[in-house]
Amino acid sequence: MELEVRHLRALCAIADTGSLHRAARQLGVAQPSLSTQLKRIEQELGGPLFLRERTGCRPTPLGRIVLGRARPLVAEMRALVAEARAAAKDDDGPQLRIGSTASRALAGWLRRLRARQREPVLQMDVSPNALLRMLADGRLDVAYVHEVEGCPLRVPEGLAMRVLVEREPQFVSLPADHPAAARSEVQLSDLAEDRWMIDPTVDGEWDAVHRMLRAAGLNPRVLHGDYHTAASLVSTGEVVTVCQPTCQPGPAMAVRRIQGDPLGVRLLLAARTEGELDSVFPGLWEAYSEVAREAPGYREWLDRVGV
Repeated sequence: MELEVRHLRALCAIADTGSLHRAARQLGVAQPSLSTQLKRIEQELGGPLFLRERTGCRPTPLGRIVLGRARPLVAEMRALVAEARAAAKDDDGPQLRIGSTASRALAGWLRRLRARQREPVLQMDVSPNALLRMLADGRLDVAYVHEVEGCPLRVPEGLAMRVLVEREPQFVSLPADHPAAARSEVQLSDLAEDRWMIDPTVDGEWDAVHRMLRAAGLNPRVLHGDYHTAASLVSTGEVVTVCQPTCQPGPAMAVRRIQGDPLGVRLLLAARTEGELDSVFPGLWEAYSEVAREAPGYREWLDRVGV
């Protein structure tokens, strides 16, 4: 069985309602049908996702990991459908199908495209390789992706590629009251006793972060989770995690440079023609430059290296 969005939606409904009965009612299906579907999902994923108790259902540790990844995907799908429907009703200009991994530059880029009468339809994915395949298959017009250092992307033949940033240093987000947060940059040894959170579904991230930690002589405890979950757990003091340098700090979360910049990514824009790249690249560069300068730690780093 191949997992689909409807399966993830069912898992979220069970977790949110706390019971198969209420989840089935919310989803408009029969409870036996939902129970059967859950068993098939658990077989596919290799273990129980919920503990069935007299008082209802609660997620197992595996279930919490899966839900942490499923919730943002379901939310992104809802947003995608809503934006696609809105775009379908808008005849003011040609649609542009954009694929992207997570980036704070997206909002500014989409705003600039709309100002030029290019109506964007957005497809988010944690896997840059998946987005490049969609682009090669004709399901996207452009793809904004990142390539983790040491983990080359599998670029299909025939795509035009343009480098946005040759090497973007990755920073670390940590609790604001962490002792290391008192400095503008941290040493990895300062974080040796912390739990780290890594998203293993992001192409190359697991391998790259492990290489970085091993090179520093560290073997910390590692949890799996998406960046939404990681940000939440950083704010509550549970974990530290690698983050983009454009990430905005908050009252409970600090963003700091890692001494020596041991981990970097290359930011790339891909299309099927050079002409398509020419039409959208300037707006992306402007949007990225905008958010880069809004991030205090990254702005300081850029000024230091003379960018």
